[in-house]
Amino acid sequence: MRSVHYTSALPSLICPLALTVLLAGCFGGDGSGGDDGSRTGQLMPAGISGLTYSTASRNGTTDANGRFNYYPGERISLRVGNLQLADGIPARSIVTPLEFFPDLRTALEIPGTTDEGLQNHRLTEQQLIQDEVTLINMTRFLLALNWSLNLSNGQGIDIRERVITQLNAALPDLDAPIDFNVPESDFAEGGNSPSPANQLLQSICFYPADDELCEDPPTEEEIANADPRPDEEEDRDEDVEYREDLQSKRDRILNAVRSLEDVDAEDAEGYLTRELDTISTKLANRYYLDDYVAEFPASDTAIKTVRVRKIADQPQLDTIEAISTRDQDVVVHSFDWQSASVEYFVAGESGGESELLVNFRPEGTYRWVKKQLRVLIQ
Repeated sequence: MRSVHYTSALPSLICPLALTVLLAGCFGGDGSGGDDGSRTGQLMPAGISGLTYSTASRNGTTDANGRFNYYPGERISLRVGNLQLADGIPARSIVTPLEFFPDLRTALEIPGTTDEGLQNHRLTEQQLIQDEVTLINMTRFLLALNWSLNLSNGQGIDIRERVITQLNAALPDLDAPIDFNVPESDFAEGGNSPSPANQLLQSICFYPADDELCEDPPTEEEIANADPRPDEEEDRDEDVEYREDLQSKRDRILNAVRSLEDVDAEDAEGYLTRELDTISTKLANRYYLDDYVAEFPASDTAIKTVRVRKIADQPQLDTIEAISTRDQDVVVHSFDWQSASVEYFVAGESGGESELLVNFRPEGTYRWVKKQLRVLIQ
């Protein structure tokens, strides 16, 4: 009798919850839907809150998790206050800054090729992050508008109403419109001739309205005209702001002024990379192969099939490819995106083994998912 042993992939994927919870969306959905057919999308996995959005059917503001509502097939426009960021973005469950720009959206559809010869979207994403100045300029700007300057891993960008109110008030007074397409050095220029983006940031106080750091700093003239602080404490008047006090206050206020120097290109690249990796991981977690280890005797050369599965749903693929890491032991016979399956057969001797790498692109995304099946020859 033929000896065959399969090991199911599903147990290794189950969350520490009941299976019914997993099927309800342990790994997240493709965009939850409303009773009216609408969907809920999100800006980045961690969210970008406070942006004004509009589609053909509605207007709103992204919530604390960066979520927005849309109907399938709609496009979305984004603003921060009165400042336009992007227009005509295809609305979907997850939208990233890479999709803000038409030329980048086109580039994302062309995957890179790994050393294994498989297609991979991460190579394209990383190349765009490294090369696209406009993307980095806009990402730096959004990070600089975050209420807390230090953005922890997994924390979303929090653009508060107080910041937007100040931003709108400052926009008409800028020397020139904010242009994300200029070179990085021009976009982040500081000193005595700050760029429009830095002019805008300098006009915003990222503290409560009654905080001392939101006051105008004492002028050099006011400091020079103030009395010096007496050496002896008993000679000091607690109701008087002495020269040293005013200088210290000026330093605190000026040091609290934000600029793009506080968020450099490396910060922007790191943020984009982390968030895009999170998207890829969440997408991959929705899919699995119906086996992750298979064992066959060397004499069993019949064609076998392994299928792509999706948690709580049927996989809908745009394309699929597969390779064997050791063709002398296991050979890929064929693969088919419609059935989400790969056919293969054993060709090696007893004791041989190979990994089948099954690489596929789900419908409606440019991202690829790779899964492995280990085949052992008895």
